[in-house]
Amino acid sequence: MNLPMDVILHSDCLQVLPSLPPESVNLVITSPPYADRRSKTYGGIKPNDYVNWFLPIADELQRVLHPTGSFVLNIKEIVVNGERHTYVIELILGMRKRGWLWTEEYIWHKKNCHPGKWPNRFRDSWERCLHFTKQKKFAIYQEAVMVPMGEWRHARLKNLSQTDRIRDNSHVNSGFGKNVSNWIGREMAYPTNVLHMATECGNKNHSATFPIALPSWFIKLFTKPGDVVLDPFLGSGTTALAAQQLDRHYIGIEKNPQFCVITQERLKPRLGKKPTNGHNGRRRTGNFDQEMSLFVLPASDTSSR
Repeated sequence: MNLPMDVILHSDCLQVLPSLPPESVNLVITSPPYADRRSKTYGGIKPNDYVNWFLPIADELQRVLHPTGSFVLNIKEIVVNGERHTYVIELILGMRKRGWLWTEEYIWHKKNCHPGKWPNRFRDSWERCLHFTKQKKFAIYQEAVMVPMGEWRHARLKNLSQTDRIRDNSHVNSGFGKNVSNWIGREMAYPTNVLHMATECGNKNHSATFPIALPSWFIKLFTKPGDVVLDPFLGSGTTALAAQQLDRHYIGIEKNPQFCVITQERLKPRLGKKPTNGHNGRRRTGNFDQEMSLFVLPASDTSSR
């Protein structure tokens, strides 16, 4: 098996994934079609069928993922007959039974969510980004996503009390304590697991585009330059574009030919730039001077997903 890199593969992911070498991908990040949503674009998967539909894909992703790699799944439950369906919870449990570790859950807070009114709930302003790994020890680069300290620190750290200079235990005996003086001189801090990002307004003719900041954040957190990022439901190519901009190799799989064309247009500005070989020992297949960074394979099934 050869690992194709910096390519867009026009096919169904279950047709392509078995041809990829095992343990060859450092990060899988994707947003598959949500159950029964955007059927004109994707065809739709019934909520009750969702777990059985996705688990064979998850098995292949587990096979191609490096032992220290990560899988980030952007997904959200839908409402069926007045209540949230449980297919996401069932999928998490199903993946755990197949050996995945549900390591973390990140929340994408959509700062500009669509307005609306429902009689029994408020509008959705967040989505899940489920983090799965194959083992407890995995590649993570937390310093790559640190955020600037707020201006509050200047006044707060100017005059410290005696208790600010020790690990002062909580007054409610919770067992938690803090030493405020540890913040002196710090310019950056670690973020939380809530990501505040606006949705993509220029949606590239795709009905469910996430902002490039979302895959970029996870690519920086879980990979280093030269690593390989896979998106088996590429859509309009946001993950591939993010990987390209961050000097990672990308593999995108998309069965909708229109989205493949959109992705090609988005990647075109950098098609003439030779990508780095990276630090993972992998080499591109073929000669770059005779090969574009984009390669579209014909698919046996080109219907919309």
